[in-house]
Amino acid sequence: MERSQSESSTIVVWDLGGVLAPSGRALGALAAALDVPESGLADPYWAHRDAYDLGASPDEYWHRIAKDLGRPLNQEWVDRLDRIDTECWSGLAPESADLLARLTHRGTPLGILSNAPDSLATAVRRASWSDVFETLVFSSDLGLMKPDPLVYGKTDERLGRAPSDVVFFDDRRENVAAARAHGWRAHVWTGAGTAAAVLAQEGVLDG
Repeated sequence: MERSQSESSTIVVWDLGGVLAPSGRALGALAAALDVPESGLADPYWAHRDAYDLGASPDEYWHRIAKDLGRPLNQEWVDRLDRIDTECWSGLAPESADLLARLTHRGTPLGILSNAPDSLATAVRRASWSDVFETLVFSSDLGLMKPDPLVYGKTDERLGRAPSDVVFFDDRRENVAAARAHGWRAHVWTGAGTAAAVLAQEGVLDG
């Protein structure tokens, strides 16, 4: 479908976890695999996540968690846990899939900007659903994480667009605030229905 020049210059960029992919699945699945309470896994899982999202290896991440749990892990376990974690965070939510399909049908350019480790970034790039995205940017690519202001400028370079051409959805208010300060048309994700209304107001989706 042909688009006007103004439409074609706008790209809609999405966070991954909690927006395109449902949140809350990984901890439960990992806790079940390890046979530990989810509440006991949550603290070490998140305590070491930033370093993982910035480029630490799966071995480093899972062995740090294992040390906190007082439970040694061999390589087979590391591989298994990383596979579970990656599968949980790389599955597209049905309501997000429907919204992306509407945008793709309209010919709207799409992108991803997510704090994510390399193993997850690789899985997303290999997933068939990611083929509709023009540009995918992950914190592990940049060595920077949202809401660092540098992230948004680096992403502009990869998108090949000015800040005012970017419509962005993220479930974390601090990331949205930083994106707005940079000049993006950023919105807090509260669900696909609300996002569709916002996109209609932004002029990139029919109301």
